[in-house]
Amino acid sequence: MSGTLDHVMMRVADLDDSLDWYRSHLDYEEKDRWAAEDFTIVYLGPEDMHEEGAMLELTYNHGESDYETGDAWGHIAVRVEDVYEAYEELMDAGVDDYRDPDSCGGSYAFVKDPDGHEVELVERDHGARWSLDHTMIRVEDADAALGYWVRKFEHVPTGRWESDTFANYFTKPRDAAPEAMAVELTYNYDGRTYDMGDAWGHLCVRVDDLHDDWDQLLTREAPDYRDPASCDDMYAFTKDQDGHEIELLERDSPEPPLFPE
Repeated sequence: MSGTLDHVMMRVADLDDSLDWYRSHLDYEEKDRWAAEDFTIVYLGPEDMHEEGAMLELTYNHGESDYETGDAWGHIAVRVEDVYEAYEELMDAGVDDYRDPDSCGGSYAFVKDPDGHEVELVERDHGARWSLDHTMIRVEDADAALGYWVRKFEHVPTGRWESDTFANYFTKPRDAAPEAMAVELTYNYDGRTYDMGDAWGHLCVRVDDLHDDWDQLLTREAPDYRDPASCDDMYAFTKDQDGHEIELLERDSPEPPLFPE
């Protein structure tokens, strides 16, 4: 199983507004799109994406504009060379001031997209500018969450940061390129529970063989949520211990065409 994170999906109320925001502020380009009768999906990312890089999937459900953000999903994070410079660039372009670098200790910052999805800016010396560095999800049991990604998807811990009230843990596939996106698992020590909402959709993991890897996941006791047959044998979905949806998809690299024809 590859285990590489292929994309993160978010739902948007106005596709044109969202596309304009990510194109103009993060220099994203449209990688591919698929238009169905009731919804449209667009993949976005930097022009010079790494082969193990992850894309952003924006899903627009025609006629739907009211989504609950919830708090079980946290944010996406994008790479920049200098967080102060990048934040000021976004402010000068008219992006709303949300959490500036000084309020975050000088090492990161946050803005929001038109739908209120939080976008973290993190300094990295690898990967294309604005490329996806990690996606943060909140979990209620850190041991269970780490075990899930290690056992089910063959990830390894790649970083951790622990404070007095919460901890962040990062995982990626073993031997993943630095440019690959990580999962950030955030665990708050106070025992709180979370609301999933519907504004965030899912994480997608690349697999080597959809059916063989699906069977392997079931052997590893992953939830049988939407098997390949129920998805026209093109993809499948499982869930983690907190209910976050995880798509399985065969793909070698983020090169179009990205949707079945």
